Amino acid sequence: MNKLSLSIVALLGAVVPAQAHQIWIEQADGQAVVRFGEFGENLREASPGLLDKFGKVTGTLLSAKGEQKAEASKTASGFKLPFTAAAGDSIVAEDASYPLYTWKQQDKDVRNWFYPAARLITGFAAQQPKLVLDLVPTGQPGQFKLVFKDQPKPKTKVTLTTQSGWAKEAHTDAQGLVSFDMPWKGVYVAEVSLNDKTAGERSGPKGAEPYDAVSYATTVTYEKADGLPPLPPGPPATPAAPSK
Repeated sequence: MNKLSLSIVALLGAVVPAQAHQIWIEQADGQAVVRFGEFGENLREASPGLLDKFGKVTGTLLSAKGEQKAEASKTASGFKLPFTAAAGDSIVAEDASYPLYTWKQQDKDVRNWFYPAARLITGFAAQQPKLVLDLVPTGQPGQFKLVFKDQPKPKTKVTLTTQSGWAKEAHTDAQGLVSFDMPWKGVYVAEVSLNDKTAGERSGPKGAEPYDAVSYATTVTYEKADGLPPLPPGPPATPAAPSK
């Protein structure tokens, strides 16, 4: 990293601790793929492995022509979507049927639902929310609005990351707005998570599945076409080994 880059890092914020696993959308060579892992750690989980835990990943292309929804097909390194986003388009993806899991909380078994979702944007034109927990551009460069169940979500941490491991944290204001500087050319992923302790029940393959809380995790991918040369990513991290 050169002196200029070091100065920018000092100005905009040092590297923050790695976030939990997330899904995000990558688009290259005419292909949109949903990845799972840790973007800032250059970690992409694989199949056989943690990708096999997913239930059903679906994606929706949002364009001036309308909406096109499809189920993603699993590959060895992600979930391939049958469309790509052109300039002005956006893509959202989610897995609303990720298996419930149980963990201990103060000697009590808590059944939790992990709800991963992602959005890819090609610009900062204002967009309407489509996901339960959504981070949408507002029309201002670098600015997002966080919406939870169609309502602005204030005082919530959002983290912006590059694949080099650089990250910046900020909190939404009273209107759910958060803004970031993006000095480098290249791909950025913004991430937000929220734990909703409202118990409920969902429909599963074997009938009703009660849960005690839902852990939402949503990302937004944006590729900036100009700026300073991007910081180099670290070496690819090793995916988790398949369960025996």
